[in-house]
Amino acid sequence: MAEANGLKNTVACESSISAIEGDRLFYAGYDIAELMDNKVAFEEVIYLLWNLRLPKQAELRQFEERLRSNYAISDAIEQCILIQSRQHLHPMSVLRSTVSLLGVYNIRAEERTPEAAYDQSIQLMAKIPTIIAAFSRLRQGLSPIAPRKDLGFAENFLYMLKGHKPSELETLAMNRALILHAEHELNASTFAARVCASTLSDIYSCVTAAIGTLKGPLHGGANERVFEMLQEIRERGDVGAYLQEKLSSKEKIMGFGHRVYQRQDPREKYLREMARELTRGRQNDVWYRLSNEIENYMKEVKNLIPNVDFYSATVYHVLGIDSSIFTLIFAMSRVSGWIAHIQEQQKNNKLLRPRSRYIGRRNLKYIPLERR
Repeated sequence: MAEANGLKNTVACESSISAIEGDRLFYAGYDIAELMDNKVAFEEVIYLLWNLRLPKQAELRQFEERLRSNYAISDAIEQCILIQSRQHLHPMSVLRSTVSLLGVYNIRAEERTPEAAYDQSIQLMAKIPTIIAAFSRLRQGLSPIAPRKDLGFAENFLYMLKGHKPSELETLAMNRALILHAEHELNASTFAARVCASTLSDIYSCVTAAIGTLKGPLHGGANERVFEMLQEIRERGDVGAYLQEKLSSKEKIMGFGHRVYQRQDPREKYLREMARELTRGRQNDVWYRLSNEIENYMKEVKNLIPNVDFYSATVYHVLGIDSSIFTLIFAMSRVSGWIAHIQEQQKNNKLLRPRSRYIGRRNLKYIPLERR
């Protein structure tokens, strides 16, 4: 029986996009391990999620060209990002507002034809990395870097962020992180997107609803807090003492446990491998070593598994990404899955309108105002 709180075990829709079966994750029928082991590009995964099949060579080339031709953002959007780049503003609020503005500036935003929906999907997918990179640089007092059409999705994002082409290993790490965060069945933000889509609202509103949901600390932002924990442990110098203190005070250790997976998060091992490769033989291997010590301690003491957020914190930090935009990168990846669900919902739509179980008082008698 489904639980009333949190809708646990409640099936809200049927989907062909992804599936969690035990400790395995499938994208449109492909085990995530199959995609990782064959080193597919993130662009292939976007195509897979949107079309429920992998592209042929010519289809992928055309799809990549369409994305790359839409990387750039207008001066008006860049100016809006500049206005929002003050330190006190939450990065996810900036992304939410800017995505909403994309809909304002798109003259086809209210069109409901398949062609318009596809165009809007491509534009959202292509422009969000540019928005995030521009915001990150403006917040640091740096000028935004224009995207390069000759670079793929992951490589172009790191280039816009840092101002130079990343290494092959850095590009591979970013590509893998994007694939592993792209889709995860009916999580909170995806459900929010589908609810909005079920009203036949526009795609910008649906993605904005998803971003607003991801902003919540119980959904997004875990890897940002993982890195904060790593920094604190490095300063303290004692993994066991730090974790025991947190556990004794009933505090949650970020990056451990999962609502769905019981024995292993199938995405985590690939990020662990990338964290190890990126730090091998370098001074910043301290972050991987600390992560490894924490993982071993939590497994021995609490029998808890690391989730996808745990090692992604080290991966992103070593790639030179500031922790304040970790959740923005989650959104940059997950928008591929959100769009897939929006499209699927509206193809065979029924308004999502659940009921609630009333637990309040009953049969009260009205008392006139002067007698209360």
